[in-house]
Formats: sequence, C-alpha cells, structure tokens
Amino acid sequence: MEVSVFFLLVLMFTSHGIGVHSLLHESKRSQDNSGSCVSKPRPKVFQNSHNFSVDLRMPGVIPATSDTYLCMASPVPTGRDAYIVDFIPHANMNTVHHMLLFGCRIPASTSSSWDCGKNGICKDESSVMYAWARNAPHPELPKDVGFKVGQRSGLPYFVLQIHYGDIGAFGDHHRDCSGLTLTMTTKPQPFIAGIYLLMSVDTVILPGKKVTNADVACDYTSYPIYPFAFRTHTHQLGKVVSGYRVRDGKWTLIGRQSPQLPQAFYPTTKNLNIKYGDTVAARCVFTGEGRTTKTYIGSTSNDEMCNFYIMYYMDRKHSEPYMSCVEPGSKELFKHIPAEANVPIPVSPEQMHMMIHMGDSQDLEDQTLLTDQSEPGPLQDEGDLSSLMSQLLGQSEDLFNIHKYKPHKMQRSQAELMAQINSLIKKKDLQTEEDPILVRDRVHKFHQLPTRGKLVAEGQDFHYQEAAGWPQSPLQLGQVSGLAVDSNSNLVIFHRGDHSWRADSFNSQAQYQQRSLGPIQQSTILVVDPAKGNILKASGRNIFYLPHGITTDKENNYWVTDIALHQVLKVSGDGRDAALITLGEAFTPGSDKNHFCKPTDVAEDPETGNIFVSDGYCNARILKFSADGKYLSEWGSGSSDRRRHIPFLIPHSLVFLPDKKDLCVADRENGRIQCFLAETGEFVKEIKKDEFEGKVFAITYSPAGDGLIFAVNGQSSFSSAPLSGFVIDYPTKEILDTFRPNTKDFEMPHDIVQSQDGSVFVADVASKSVFKFIPEKLHRSVKKAGIEVQELEG
Repeated sequence: MEVSVFFLLVLMFTSHGIGVHSLLHESKRSQDNSGSCVSKPRPKVFQNSHNFSVDLRMPGVIPATSDTYLCMASPVPTGRDAYIVDFIPHANMNTVHHMLLFGCRIPASTSSSWDCGKNGICKDESSVMYAWARNAPHPELPKDVGFKVGQRSGLPYFVLQIHYGDIGAFGDHHRDCSGLTLTMTTKPQPFIAGIYLLMSVDTVILPGKKVTNADVACDYTSYPIYPFAFRTHTHQLGKVVSGYRVRDGKWTLIGRQSPQLPQAFYPTTKNLNIKYGDTVAARCVFTGEGRTTKTYIGSTSNDEMCNFYIMYYMDRKHSEPYMSCVEPGSKELFKHIPAEANVPIPVSPEQMHMMIHMGDSQDLEDQTLLTDQSEPGPLQDEGDLSSLMSQLLGQSEDLFNIHKYKPHKMQRSQAELMAQINSLIKKKDLQTEEDPILVRDRVHKFHQLPTRGKLVAEGQDFHYQEAAGWPQSPLQLGQVSGLAVDSNSNLVIFHRGDHSWRADSFNSQAQYQQRSLGPIQQSTILVVDPAKGNILKASGRNIFYLPHGITTDKENNYWVTDIALHQVLKVSGDGRDAALITLGEAFTPGSDKNHFCKPTDVAEDPETGNIFVSDGYCNARILKFSADGKYLSEWGSGSSDRRRHIPFLIPHSLVFLPDKKDLCVADRENGRIQCFLAETGEFVKEIKKDEFEGKVFAITYSPAGDGLIFAVNGQSSFSSAPLSGFVIDYPTKEILDTFRPNTKDFEMPHDIVQSQDGSVFVADVASKSVFKFIPEKLHRSVKKAGIEVQELEG
C-alpha cells in the first residue's frame, strides 16, 4: 500500500527574514529533548508582518501499539484567510511511518492528542494538504503559489496525523515530538496549488501476460492549469507510468517514471500548460509474469494501482484544488501515444535494495489493510479526493471513511474493491445476466427481446437502445442532478462539481450545514453537443451550492433550483452568470409564498412565460409564478376520490405539456405521475404502474407533441428489479417501451429529457454520468420457444 508523499510543496520564505534556520535548529532540539517537547504542547507561532510560521508538534507521545495513528489539532492562527507557502517536516523514518496534515472545519477531538485510528480526524470532511514518508525529498512550489486555509476557506483548523509503524522504535521509551513547521502569509497569493489525479479503475492484468496497458484520458474543461510536478504510483507489477497533454493531435510529455523508484514528485516538462479543449492522458504498463491469477485494481498488496498525479497551480480567481480522471479513453486516441510510453524504465539492483530497505515497515501496513478489507464496509453516497488519498497513503477504513465496497443489484455478483474521488468509483462483475421478463397478457403484452430484458409493447414499432460510444470523450461531472434541452437542440447538464449531498448536509430544520465550503467553483451548467457529447459552453461558477433541477426558456436562459439555497433562480444563458430573477430567501427554508424548502424542479409555459415550481423535499406543493416572478397560486396532490387522497411525498420533477396545457409531476416516493390543468391546478389524471416499483424520479414530454411521457424510476426497498426508463402513452397511460443501459445498470437515475431528434438522455446522480438512448426501429416478429419476439432492425 502506498505510503509515500502526497503533498510535498515548498517555497522558502527568504525575502521577509522569517528565520527559518533558527526554527529548524530549535525544532531539532525539541525533537531530541523530551523535556523540551513536553513543555511545548501548544503550537508555537512566529510572527513577522504579514508572514508567520506555525510549529505543529506531537506533545511528547509514546504509541501504545504498532500501527498507531495519533492526531493533534490547532486552529489557523489568524482571523483572516491565510496561505501556506512552505512545509518543513521534522520527522525520521526510523520513528515515523508517515505524516499527514489535514484541514477541517471541526476536529474530531480537542485533546492535546488522540487516537485518530479509533476516533477519526475531523467531524466533517477532511482535506489533505501535505504528506511525508520515507525521508522524502523536498521539492519547491513556484513563486506566488500557496494553499488557502482559514475561516472563509472552510478549513479553520489544522490536524496533524502521524502513523507510528513499528513500536520497536520506542524501545528506549523516548517521547516523540515529530511534526511540521508551516511557513504562512496573510497576503493573498496570485496562484493556488492543486492536484489532478488520473487513475485506472477497471484494468485487469492477466496471469503470465507479458504486457498489459492501463490507459486513462479525459477532456480538460476548466480554466488553464500550469503543472510543475508529477508523481507515479503502481504496486509491484508496474514497469513505467507516463502522462501527456494532447492538443490538436500532438502529444506533449508531462512526466514519465518507473513506479519502482522512490515515489516522490519530480519536475514536469517546463513551460507546460493545460487549457480548455486539451486532453489529459496517462498510460501504466504492467506485466502479469509470475502471477497465477488475475490481478485487479485495488488497495492491497495483492492488487494493483495505476495512478498519475499532476501538481499544478492556477489563477486564484478560478482555482480548483482537486480534479480527477478515471475514464479509460478511446482506443483510437491511444493508437498515437508516443512509443516511449511503452518502454519500461530499468531499475538497478542497488535501487531495488534501497527501496526494500526503506520499506521495511510496509508489510505490516499491507497486512493491516488486507484485514480491514476482508468484509464489505458501509456505503455512503458521497466522498472527496481526500478520502481516496488517505486510502492510497495507507489509512484504514474506520479512520478516513473510505468507500471500498458497494452492494449492487441481486442479478450481479459483486465483491470488488472500489475507490472514491468530487465520485464513486467501482469495479463490477458483468458476467451475470438479468432474469427473463414474464410475458404479459395478450392485450397489453410485452415481448422479451434477446438482450438485457428490453420491453416493447405489442404493436410498438421502435425500441430505445443505449447509444454506443457516447459521449465520444468522457465528461468530467460531479453529481448530475438535472438535464434540459435548449432552443438550439443542445443538451444542457446541471451538476454539482466537487460538492455532494451528504447525510450531514442539512440539520433537522433543513438548514444547510456546509456553507463554509462556499459556492461550487466549477462550471455547473454545461451545454453539450447531443450528437458527440463534447462541451460547447460552460457556465454557472461560484453561484450554486447544491444544484437540483433545470429547464430552459425560449431565450435559452436557465430556470434552476438549488436545494441548499432553498431558492429558484433565472440565470442568464449568455455566459455572464447573471441572476435575472431570484425567488426565495438564501439558506432560509420556509413554506409561505416567499420561501421554499429544498425546491426540486421548474417547468415553464413557453406561451405565457409562467413557471411552476415543485417544492419539494420538505413541502408538498406546486407553486405557480408569472414570467417576472410574481406569485400566482399553489396546489397540492390530486385525486379522483377525495376519500383516498394521498399528499405528495417529494414532488421531484415537473414537465409542461404545451399541446395539452397540462402540468405533470413525478411524485417520487408515492411512485406515481400526477397531471393537472396548468391554468387552474385542477387534477386531470394519475399514472401509477407496478413496473415503477414504487418510485418515479423524473419525467419529460416528447417535444414532437406525439403524446409520449418519458420517465425513470428509482431503487425500492421491496424490489431488486433493475432500474429502467419508460415510454408511456399519455392518453391511454400504457407503457409502450422500457429501456436501460447495455453496459452497466442505472444506479440512481435522477432526470430525463428528450431532444428534437428523438434521442433520450438520462442523468444518473450516483454514477455522475449521462446516458444517451436512441430509438431503433422494429421490423419483424418471430417465434422463439412459442413466444412472439420483436427483433431489432439491422
């Protein structure tokens, strides 16, 4: 398991005379003198104008057992935001296995030190800022680059964590005072540092096979970054790892190294930048020689990893501290990778001997990880890069809430390790097919198609099939909450970037608890070419906290909902990100006409401009507003029999039917679709089917006006049936077609839209992806085992 450096970023502060050498001298004395160490339990601050240094030390500890993780916390010593510009380690590998510095909002303990292997590091999310291991070297940050911390950054506390590997190092009963000196400034730095991780998640290395390539590539869709260091990581089978920028077909090397050499950060190719439209790609070369079984991606010593890290800086106005890529990239792209990427870098016996000597304590940790991962742990919906980095650096599941296993549908065998990065990353066994679908009665019969349980009603002349190879290049998305189609027939994606809806995101009064994170810095609204899947336009930065629903008007402005803000906004679609209309009070839930409580979706009447809002997770109503945001009316659920009236239970999705002037609602937890006259709110009809399995997450209406409703369902506690999309005839309420992906199952389909050409797009919030389905024509019927089966044309 990897224990080497994650963030060794250093800028020596010489221009302001901070006295670094004297600090180092004092640090050495306190390290060697247990009395001095114990007498200084509080972090020491050395001040000089805007610049200061913070000495973070363990307060003279003696670990009780091997593989102990101890932590100590300290507030950022300034009321303002500050920037770390240098990390100076004070530790020796003979005592310390590795050392990490985290930023968090609330530490797990206020004790002078605590066992964070048992009690955790932070009460909220933790963010890795620095790591040290194996007497690692000391690379430097470029000038004017720093890491932002402090109250407004959402990281008002430091937590120093040290892993003590072998307790034999304390045979003399000395007390340990290892730690860090942080060189800091309150002066805003022009550039903020970050890390881009490319990682393969599905590579399988066959036993005895001489060469296996793991390829990863993503289109870059943010503001320019400037790489200055790179790092490679595999386990024992890795021979060489290379990273590249691809621009206009030209491959430029970022860095290339043997992962069997010391896994420190090395300088990248000079004068290199990565900008919007580039592709970032990496290849790991493995050998399966000497193995007798398949080797998968995972965190134990018997697994493998393929990681390529890029350390970069970017303009502080657009900074994104973490980015990641886990997509395999196209075979066509990697046909052109430079030949050097396929050439192993030899490691001499002397170098191997040095690595073995430096890694004496490694086996203990690998055994611990293997034990920790013998049973699947609890799944959580969200995670961040720090949880993955903690896993890569050798931490236990209990300590960092690592997401390792995910229970999946009963139709699939699942025992694969997953990593989490922004996304949930998983490895699946796709060999088990779903059970056949039972044949319905003759009147509204469904026929079993040859593959993956496709359902088509009798007489229906088309079936929706997943579009292979879409998008052509991977989209880098957070949780995808909403979809729309603009007047140019382009797909609009609304996603949450590096924010996630977690179990602790809201308190019992529905108040958002993570405001300190600030708004999402990434572009949350992406306009995408529906044919190829490439991004045409990106907007929506620094506005939203937890995006949910989106729709477009005829001027291509966006009506959106934000469940954290408890607001509905009309945002300009010209890239200015101007809020043209704001409904609701920011971060203030309520149930009157001026407040919402986690509003879920918006629909617009294109003729009048009136909008309708589904409200939502706390309330159970639909509100109607004029085009300029004036409150008009509201209503709840409907029923043809008042004695059996059931209130909305999360009205989750809305669609306006222009040709019928009806408004339909996906009543999520009641597993039904209810429709009303948009003018008056009068109840019209309800569509509720057994096939929905008790949940309807999202609906849309065919823009062709042919009376088709499209819907997706959600996971049910009483059914293990695969999640599906449905094509429903609105006049008869009958299901005409049922569809689902070919390559993998839906995890949590959250929204659905249809474009003018008939394509259907489904947003999956859990897998952070968008699926495309296209109608394929059915042209004949045949008999198979006495059952009539519709065959797809071609």
